[in-house]
Amino acid sequence: MTSWILALAVPFALTLALCALLLRSPWTARLSDHPNARSLHTHPTPRIGGVAIMLAALPLAFALSTPGLDLVWMLAMGLALVSFADDIRSLPIAIRLAAHFAAAAIAVASIAPGSPVAMLAVAAIGIAWMTNLYNFMDGSDGLAGGMAGIGFGAYAVAAAQAGAMPLALACAALAAAALGFLAFNFPPARIFMGDAGSIPLGFLAGVLGLHGFAAGAWPAWFPLLVFSPFIVDASVTIVRRMLRRERFWIAHRSHAYQRLVLSGWSPRQLALVAYALMLAASASALTARAAGTENQYAIIVVWVLLYVVVVLAIERGVAPSGTGS
Repeated sequence: MTSWILALAVPFALTLALCALLLRSPWTARLSDHPNARSLHTHPTPRIGGVAIMLAALPLAFALSTPGLDLVWMLAMGLALVSFADDIRSLPIAIRLAAHFAAAAIAVASIAPGSPVAMLAVAAIGIAWMTNLYNFMDGSDGLAGGMAGIGFGAYAVAAAQAGAMPLALACAALAAAALGFLAFNFPPARIFMGDAGSIPLGFLAGVLGLHGFAAGAWPAWFPLLVFSPFIVDASVTIVRRMLRRERFWIAHRSHAYQRLVLSGWSPRQLALVAYALMLAASASALTARAAGTENQYAIIVVWVLLYVVVVLAIERGVAPSGTGS
């Protein structure tokens, strides 16, 4: 019980305190995100919340988890530093992607040594994609913070049920830090996460999902269903832009969540609906994990069909915006 209190209370309180301090620091002006043609916010907002999340969660996760994850926490911190440099002064995309793929490859090799090269390559590409798609989805108040709180919370519950307590406590620390940040980021946001938060969180969502699978804490589909609200939106959007021969790597406003806001949804309304979807996906994943194989397949099929319906509904009901190449 003491470990759970430590894992939940300390990161939450520390993130609250750090966000409050950072908002009063010179970094507020230096790292303000000013509205432009492709953003959804209307007022300059400091993008320094990710620094608070990482400083609050990573040291405690390092202390609470097993030595086998030490390299993962160091890689996450390295990505946070690279991304913080990108927040300060935009880095070339080649440098950013090289860091993402290198971290993914090193993490996969450490988690699944001796696996076939093809499997390692697929896993590394998947984690690099998760790293970037989380960043793509960090574009509306409360969205990425809510996904982190709910997603890593689901990881913590599943790991605890499987008896993997060090992993459970580490994931709980990440979830608690994200919820502390959300106190400042819920619409209307006073602070943004920035790449220093979204990049390592996406990386950890992928790597810890793989680690939990390798450790037998959950099946391979579990992390995919938990984070499916982000995975589906980002993946469908990128595929659509590629099919239209658009420069999909350029900032845009054609994600489903962006188009909903542009069509008239308020950021608060979007966040609340997104939280309901995230909670439902995580609850379904936890339920399916404890069910038989046939029930697991049935739950997964239901979610696939649900996403098809949602995507088609958005395509038909919301005019594309910001899709210029």
